[in-house]
Amino acid sequence: MSAYMIFTRDNMLDEREMSNYSKDVPATLAGHEVKVLALYGKHEDVEGPSNEGTVILEFPSIAAAKAWYDGAAYRQVREHRFRGSTYRVVLIKGV
Repeated sequence: MSAYMIFTRDNMLDEREMSNYSKDVPATLAGHEVKVLALYGKHEDVEGPSNEGTVILEFPSIAAAKAWYDGAAYRQVREHRFRGSTYRVVLIKGV
């Protein structure tokens, strides 16, 4: 069953850190079965607080998503995101 990891950026804190994150994150996807469904495209906040952008990644399973997120490569790169912005990240199982 597919799983979706949804990253919602609430607030940019440090553009340099986010630039490093954006530059380095694609390499962390190598070797993982993942499809990028949305990448900071034009959006409309219909309900709730506004956000600065959203990324949606599709994985074949929850386990596959966690393998990428908790893998050594992404753990290292995500430190730039932690320093550069505030995010909400949700992992949800598809139907």
